[in-house]
Amino acid sequence: MEDNEMNVTSIGLEEGVRKGKHKGKHDKPKPWDDESIDHWKIENFDPSWNEGGLLEATSFSTLFPAYREKYLQEVWPVVKSALKQYGVSCELNLVKGSMTVSTTLKTRDPYIIIKARDLIKLLSRSVSAAQAIKVLDDEMQCDIIKINGFVRHKDRFVKRRQQLLGANSSTLKALEILTNCYILVHGNTVSAMGSFKGLKQVRRVVEDCMMNKMHPLYHVKELMVKRELAKIPEYAHENWDRFLPKFKKKNVQQKKIKSKEKKPYTPFPPPQQPSKIDLQLESGEYFLSDKKKSAKKWEERQEQQSEKAAENKRKREAAFLPPVVNV
Repeated sequence: MEDNEMNVTSIGLEEGVRKGKHKGKHDKPKPWDDESIDHWKIENFDPSWNEGGLLEATSFSTLFPAYREKYLQEVWPVVKSALKQYGVSCELNLVKGSMTVSTTLKTRDPYIIIKARDLIKLLSRSVSAAQAIKVLDDEMQCDIIKINGFVRHKDRFVKRRQQLLGANSSTLKALEILTNCYILVHGNTVSAMGSFKGLKQVRRVVEDCMMNKMHPLYHVKELMVKRELAKIPEYAHENWDRFLPKFKKKNVQQKKIKSKEKKPYTPFPPPQQPSKIDLQLESGEYFLSDKKKSAKKWEERQEQQSEKAAENKRKREAAFLPPVVNV
C-alpha cells in the first residue's frame, strides 16, 4: 500500500516537472516588443506596399441637398484633382443629386476609398471643400453625429443645439481648441474632424448635451483640467478623478398636472339645462309687460345702490369711532 502511494507521488512530481518545463515556452522577447516603438502611430501609406493594385472595384454614393448644388459645381474640379492624386475617380450627378466615388486601376491604398466616402459625406453636410479634403490625410479622421433622434420636441431640440454653440459660438470654439478638432453644427447633424481621441471627446460632449445629461460648459471645464494635468509628468499614471470638478444635476420641480376624477360611466346622456325662457316661465317674468319688466329692473338697481351707499357710510363712520379699551 505504501509502495503504491510512493509511486503515485513520484508520478505527480514528474508531471509537475514536465509542466514546469513547458511553462512559458512561447514567452520569448519579440522584435516588436520595444518601448521605443509607438504602436499607436499611424504610418503614411507607401504605394510600394501594394504594387499590384486592387482586385475588385469599390464605389460609394451619397445624396446632397438642393441648396448645395451651386457650391459643389464650383468646387468639384478641386475635389476631382485631390482624389486623382490617390487614384480615385469621382462623379457629380446633378440629375439624381448624388456624388459617387470609386476605385480605379491606379488605386494602391485600399483604405483611401473609405476616406473618399467620408469626403463626399462631409461635402453634403455643408463642410467647405478646403476643410473636407483634409480628411484624405492618414492622420485625419471624421465623425458625423446625428442629433435629431435624441429629442422629440422641436423647441427643446433647438435650445439644446444652441447650448452646443453658445453665445457668438464661444462654446464651440472652446471645444475645438481643447479637442483639436474641427466641429460644424448644421441642421440635424454635427460634423467633426480630428484625431480618434478628439472625436471620442466631441461625441461624448454632443450626446450628453442633447440628452440633457451635462451642459457643454461643464465638459469644457473638465477638459481644461485634464489638459493641465497632462502637462505634469508626476500625474501621468495616476487617477485624475480627485482633481476633476464634480457637478450635481439640479432637478427643477415641475408643476403637477391635476388629474380629473373620472365620473362613473352611464349610457344615458346628461339632463338638458333649462334655457332663459324656461327660467322666465318658472319665475312668471315671461308674462309681464315691457313696462313692468323695466320697472322691476329699476327697483332692483335702486335696492343695490342703497345697500352699497349704506355700506360705504358705515365704513366712513368707523374711522371716527373711539377704540375699545379692555380694562
